[in-house]
Amino acid sequence: MSFVVRLGHDGPPLDLDVTLPAGEIVGIVGPSGSGKTSILRCIAGLLRPVRGHVALAGEVWLDSARGIDRPTRERPIGYVPQRYGLFPHLTALGNVACSLSHLAAGERDRCARERLAQAHVAGLDDRLPRELSGGQQQRVAMARALARSPRVLLLDEPFSSVDRSTRKRLYVELKRLHEELKPTVLLVTHDLDEAALLATHLCLVQRGRVVQHGATHEVLTRPATVAAARLLDLPNLFEGTVEGTSEARRLAWGPHRLEVPDGAAFEREGPLAWTILPTRVVLHRVDRPSRGEHENPVSARIADIVTLGDDVIARLQPDGLPGARLTLKVSLHVAQRNALAPGREVTVSLLREAIVPLRREQA
Repeated sequence: MSFVVRLGHDGPPLDLDVTLPAGEIVGIVGPSGSGKTSILRCIAGLLRPVRGHVALAGEVWLDSARGIDRPTRERPIGYVPQRYGLFPHLTALGNVACSLSHLAAGERDRCARERLAQAHVAGLDDRLPRELSGGQQQRVAMARALARSPRVLLLDEPFSSVDRSTRKRLYVELKRLHEELKPTVLLVTHDLDEAALLATHLCLVQRGRVVQHGATHEVLTRPATVAAARLLDLPNLFEGTVEGTSEARRLAWGPHRLEVPDGAAFEREGPLAWTILPTRVVLHRVDRPSRGEHENPVSARIADIVTLGDDVIARLQPDGLPGARLTLKVSLHVAQRNALAPGREVTVSLLREAIVPLRREQA
């Protein structure tokens, strides 16, 4: 099954055409103002795009060309907006029950209590939103969104208003609820770490357009374009030139000639943007020589170094490239064992399979 979303709008600007896997948690990530909330509102039927098509497993919710636009109440969705959107004059039970108006009163309260229990806020039925903590409000909002057993759950920055420890507990609860109920979840977040923890599919959005989407690990480790790499905040963005024969292609980077993986991007000679993850830059141990030329060894000097908890991030100035900075990330133990410090000469390997070519498409 798939979830097809095609949206075109002028204010806010949207130019979206994406087919997402149904039944998974999809992270929608992008900077502020990139259209993430507008996408959820269009799917929910709260914002009518100039043109659009939304369909889940062939069931059409919106098709502007055919005049189809199912109202929000008829779309099988649950929606948790930013700051949860709880009605301040209704109790926790009342907030959940209000989404069950299609049921008889007695059945409505019973079902609402079941959802509150499922969201781990049983016993708070009679409390108003102002009497609940941020985490409790989030759980009540989730219970309301799940009350009608939606096929699609829309979450707009649902964890941004709670403290770190509460957030981690809510992560676990979301994963458990998803495993139990199996809805398609669209999770809007600006936090890549959060998306990496929760989402199995990742969608990078900028200026109302999808820059890249796919399996989360694939997107995070192999961006397809310069725009995607920048959205992922990857520090190692470089320009090189593909040269040599088809049997011996090399990526020229200043004085360095790097072996490259197989792939269409490296089959044509000429300029090429590329990246390598800081965690894939391999530091040579001071007491162990390089294993050979295939490792793409590069000598460099440490320009600066920062310790963040158990991680150490060093920026290197590669030999022959005075304006370039190559970022290396290692554990604190590795940094201490190798006595890394500003000004120290080191050798690193840019592993062949870790070099990622980038298209120059504009975001």
